[in-house]
Amino acid sequence: MRILDRYILRNFLVPFLYCFLGFIAIWLVFDFAEHSADFFSTKSAHHLVVQYYKSQLPQIIVLVLPVALLLSLLFSLSKMSRSNEIISMLAAGQSLVRITFPFLFIGLAVAAGSFVMNRKLAPQADAAKKRILYQISTGFEVPPYSLSQLFRNRADNRTWFVQVMQLKKSELVGVHISQQDDEGNIIRKYYATYAVYEPLAKTWNFISGKTVDFDAEGNQTGEKVWPGLKIQGWSETPWRIMSATMEAQNLSLADLRQYLRINSDFPDVQLAPYRTHFHYRWAVPATCIVVIFIAVPLGIVYSRRGVLAGVSGSLFIFFGMIFLDKLFLALGKGGRIPAPIAAWGPNAIFAIVGFFLLYMRSTNRDMSDLNPWKFFHRTTHT
Repeated sequence: MRILDRYILRNFLVPFLYCFLGFIAIWLVFDFAEHSADFFSTKSAHHLVVQYYKSQLPQIIVLVLPVALLLSLLFSLSKMSRSNEIISMLAAGQSLVRITFPFLFIGLAVAAGSFVMNRKLAPQADAAKKRILYQISTGFEVPPYSLSQLFRNRADNRTWFVQVMQLKKSELVGVHISQQDDEGNIIRKYYATYAVYEPLAKTWNFISGKTVDFDAEGNQTGEKVWPGLKIQGWSETPWRIMSATMEAQNLSLADLRQYLRINSDFPDVQLAPYRTHFHYRWAVPATCIVVIFIAVPLGIVYSRRGVLAGVSGSLFIFFGMIFLDKLFLALGKGGRIPAPIAAWGPNAIFAIVGFFLLYMRSTNRDMSDLNPWKFFHRTTHT
């Protein structure tokens, strides 16, 4: 690494750490103030409080990284601009693109860290928050089971209703299964007190139940009571049945991939949120790289007036990114636009804006030329 690169990184890393740790500290203060009554009134164990903040940090880190990156870039670049260091680098033959290289390296490293957090830990933060706060406020753990599961297997024309489902075991209690033909007529029903799934053999073991057969008109044609019944070859698994009630924003990248694979027969409208969030898991870290191309041309200025314009412009563009990010995400979850466009659209739009601003700055063109009011005023006077 060249001396110039080390100098640029040193000027950037100090404000970046201050911004990053400062935002984390502000969140900790406000969150602790919000939940301090629960923490102290129930005399909850210290390990639960530690576990709570440990589960929430990945989500907060993903949110804070782009903002900390933007502010630290603006601060470090404007500081070097005011001391004429940027002009000295350009006069020494270094292009603006070459000066940007160390920041791109930092952006890639920060994006990699954001991806690691956003891959699994950050999406599960909301569910962990509800679970831990419930345990802190009541003193009891969240029951390790789920009540009233309904699952529709459209490919095999089967509908499952489960009264109680053990989350950590492949065990179902109170199972009612309706088998239909291609016309939608119920031809057989399965009733079982318990159902256990063997993943290696891909076999369902139904315990203490009966089978009821029907004709095309819905008349009962037979009934068989059995102490046990084994069925092999069904595509349903406990995880697939349970996934019917899972929310897309709370699933990890691997869970989203598995959900889309095993539930590919679901309608497109139902799968749209899961497809959108699958692509969104990859797109969120890329925001850190887009921020580089926005902040660098607006942070490098040659006057005090330019510093204020660059900071205000960067913040305006960043909040525009947040707005478009939420808008595109909502449109993608509703099936209004394709999932890749919903996830990557805002990044693509503002990456183009960033490249254009970088081109303007590298060719030494004034950003004020983009002011439409100035252009209109100049036209009317000529």
